[in-house]
Amino acid sequence: MGPLAALVAVIGPGLLAGLSDDDPPGITTYSLLGADYGYSLIWVLTLSTAALIVFHEVAARTGIATGKGLVALIRHARGVKASTTVVTALLVANLGTLAAEFAGLAAGADLLTGAGREIAVPIAAIAVIALITRGSFHRVEHILLALGSVFVAYIAAGVLAHPDWEAAARGAVVPSLPGGSAAIVAVTAAIGTTLAPWGLAFMQSYAVDKRLRRSDLPMERIDVTLGAAMTGVIGFFVIVACAATLHASGREIDDAADAASALEPVAGSLASSLFGIGFVGAAMLAIAVVPLSTAYSIAEARGRPSVLDSGFREEPFFYGCFVGVTAVAAALVMIPGVPLVPLLYLSQVLNALLLLAILPFLRSAAADHALMGSSALGSTGKAVTAVVIAAVAVSVFALAAAALGILG
Repeated sequence: MGPLAALVAVIGPGLLAGLSDDDPPGITTYSLLGADYGYSLIWVLTLSTAALIVFHEVAARTGIATGKGLVALIRHARGVKASTTVVTALLVANLGTLAAEFAGLAAGADLLTGAGREIAVPIAAIAVIALITRGSFHRVEHILLALGSVFVAYIAAGVLAHPDWEAAARGAVVPSLPGGSAAIVAVTAAIGTTLAPWGLAFMQSYAVDKRLRRSDLPMERIDVTLGAAMTGVIGFFVIVACAATLHASGREIDDAADAASALEPVAGSLASSLFGIGFVGAAMLAIAVVPLSTAYSIAEARGRPSVLDSGFREEPFFYGCFVGVTAVAAALVMIPGVPLVPLLYLSQVLNALLLLAILPFLRSAAADHALMGSSALGSTGKAVTAVVIAAVAVSVFALAAAALGILG
């Protein structure tokens, strides 16, 4: 098998985990970064993308070497109580994130077609449930990967906004932090939306479900790097589109749908439409991946099989978890008066908090020679992962300090 054929055979976990990070909460976070702070916080995305490459590779490596998903590995290493605690926290965070995905879908659909949430949300939920419960592993993977092509719309929207490329490049590599606690919340949210706990769980479990072997790891690293790099590239173009238009004109927004609408008078109707199309496509991809990640985690915590190819009749628990999580999140969004924007934005901050529990365990497992064998992290890998964990910890503690300052 040639190198290209080998890459095609393994590609999927990295691209899907990476692209699904650019979901409505993520796009909203990036839109707010650009609209509120211009080009000055793009460096946070640069560092988050690098961290995403590091830990998605660790998750893929650990899944391939152990044959266990993240929560299954926690259950094996720390026991049922620990895995139950972790999966409960993941379930709460994932429900908030998934509700935000549906809210984003509804906002995007309303922008593009005028369809309200009472139409868009049920249609999306039914379509995704049908795809996952009735499709084979490879069919599901191919459809989700094809759906990821919609993200090109964000790149086009960013170019059409005519940003200051020199300022964007400088903001991507020169750290700066505007004063005030709001900027700290924005930085923490950007970290939480880029390096999401559900993405790590999906990456590891999906690599296991795809039956990747140790010999596939070199090609899987390419898959991981491509997926994470695309996350950063798409986030970059979202930020610069909003920085060049909304920040420059002093326009404030509440979410990414507002950003899409606001782009029209300053960047043209095509840029606005492309932004909206990307938003809806991103929501559909995430509406499939987030509950799939959740179903993997719940099944692993219970010691139940989690195989996407098995079908509802063979594995009713796994598929029932997928359907249940999807239905609950969709129902939450349909409740009148639910504060969707705070739910969308703050779910990303909660993801950053959860990383403090998940990342150290994942690093410890990946460095365990008895568990990983020849795939264990070396000294360089240990050092790099330690730096990433320290950076996440600093941002979370800074957020806590800002919150205490506000309360005080």
